[in-house]
Amino acid sequence: MFLSPKESLTERDVQKGLKIVIWDGLAAEAMTVFSSGTFLVSMALLLGANSIQIGLLAALPLATNVFQLVSVWLVGRYHNRRAVAVLCAYLARVPLLLVGFSVLLFSKLSLDLLIFMLFFHYLFGSIAGPSWNSWIKDMVPESVLGEYFSRRNRYTQLLNVVLSIILALLLDYVKSRFPDFQLMVYAIFFSVAGGVGLIGGFILSRAQEPQSYLSERNVFGLFKTPFKNPNFRKLLVFNCSWAFALNIATPFFTVFMLTTLKLSLSYVIILGVAGQMAGILTLRLWGTFSDRYSNKSIIGVAAPLYILCILAWCFVGIYSRQYANLLLLLGIHLASGFAIAGINLSLNNIGLKLAPKKDAIVYLSVKNIVVAIASSLGPLIGGLLAGYFVKRKLLMTIDWSSPILHKTFKLLELHGWNFLFVIGAFFALLALNQLSYVKELGEIHKNTVRRIMRTTIRNNLRDYFLIGDIIAIHEQLKASVKAGRNRFKRSKDTNEQIPR
Repeated sequence: MFLSPKESLTERDVQKGLKIVIWDGLAAEAMTVFSSGTFLVSMALLLGANSIQIGLLAALPLATNVFQLVSVWLVGRYHNRRAVAVLCAYLARVPLLLVGFSVLLFSKLSLDLLIFMLFFHYLFGSIAGPSWNSWIKDMVPESVLGEYFSRRNRYTQLLNVVLSIILALLLDYVKSRFPDFQLMVYAIFFSVAGGVGLIGGFILSRAQEPQSYLSERNVFGLFKTPFKNPNFRKLLVFNCSWAFALNIATPFFTVFMLTTLKLSLSYVIILGVAGQMAGILTLRLWGTFSDRYSNKSIIGVAAPLYILCILAWCFVGIYSRQYANLLLLLGIHLASGFAIAGINLSLNNIGLKLAPKKDAIVYLSVKNIVVAIASSLGPLIGGLLAGYFVKRKLLMTIDWSSPILHKTFKLLELHGWNFLFVIGAFFALLALNQLSYVKELGEIHKNTVRRIMRTTIRNNLRDYFLIGDIIAIHEQLKASVKAGRNRFKRSKDTNEQIPR
């Protein structure tokens, strides 16, 4: 059979497979850019979506992860992770083509049809996920796991950046010049997403899979296995509570910028790109620290910063001048991109690390399913809360009054979406406390990692960036001045020794 696994992989098979997986990642990322994220939210708003429907769209890719149990059953029955991953990847791309063609052929699309098609897109993608994870875990050497995935993530995010900017500019141009054709442009996006996704599935099929055999037990018996592992169970508790907390707020950042702040799609995308660039520039650093130190320590450093970024969203919009809000948004996106790159990489790696090799697909599937259930509740509850808080407002100000001046300074203004940001940050802070109960082999205290990171970043800045040149110039000037003083002193001493 074309997709049959091999008993063992040669070094050539491994190296070829690692390259193929990177190309597969690029195709999958292009498909994601065209059919999800900011563009999907913008399309849903164009179709008249409310806060609950936006929450449902955000919950779909998370809720459908419960079907990863099907992946475990298929792999246990056929012992072919490659076939499951590739065939389900093909099936996941077809609904995107149907969404695009429904508009191109019939010139209309309902929000219900969009949600229906996306359900099947995420469903088959979820079934493919565990097979892919287990397959790649056996292919990538554990000693370079962090470095490899950080490199793969850098490539995919660079592609995301370029595509996002181009597509945002195109959409803004169409919106300003040809507003009646906006839906048609989104239809083309979905058609391209489906086509590129199918190409990615073909590319993935070229990678070889080492033969593996799942434990000879029924699916539900296997499903219970990870819960009997105390340390993995603690990881599940942390990951679930963290995912739930973040998804209360994060899916609505784009809606907040598009509706409340009235920013154009280009501004929203460029801010998102800035955050991605911050993540790209630091992924290699996170990957190095992930391999050298513990993933748990990386999360302990990055997660508090991300919580502060969520809280900072509460201050966006309280300024009357747009440039002040844009500067604050830029700072939030840069810090968020830096933090979330380390968090996502470490959460993925710690799951791979704590999963026993024999039952890796079971452990990773259980992790994804349980976390998905918790995650999907976040945007649904967030959408309901947004509807409740839409007519409520909390304003904190300081009034200064004098004979010549009366001034009111806004400290905090919560309304609508902002309440979600406070609630999400609060639950994220509670979730972070659960991380201390997780044990990871070779873990190092986060304070040590933080100190080493400060030193490393400072050295990198000195060596590679403009600030390093400035420091070098400063040192050169100091050396020149010192040398000049020494010459002056020697000249003065010599003059004093000459008889007059």
